[in-house]
Amino acid sequence: MARRRDGSALLQVAFPVNRLYDNEVFPVKTIHVLSFGAIVATLMLGGCSTMTPQQKDTAIGAAVGGAAGNVLTGGSAAGTIGGAAVGGIVGHETSKPKK
Repeated sequence: MARRRDGSALLQVAFPVNRLYDNEVFPVKTIHVLSFGAIVATLMLGGCSTMTPQQKDTAIGAAVGGAAGNVLTGGSAAGTIGGAAVGGIVGHETSKPKK
């Protein structure tokens, strides 16, 4: 524990935010990547506010299909794109208004 000049103990509290600036725990590049990702996610979610329900279901289907295609093909780009296309079509078709 750190001590003052007069010998009394100096209270040191390790706040978690201090760990963000510790270059051994989070390198600067990692902080930049996480910050950029948070900004992009915020902007993308803001764009969904004016979507119709059918457009939202299409986007959700494409995202889930892309993730599933990525997992099922072991990270193949063709599998991811194919899964996103199929998922988008399924999401679009399942949310069509009933006649």
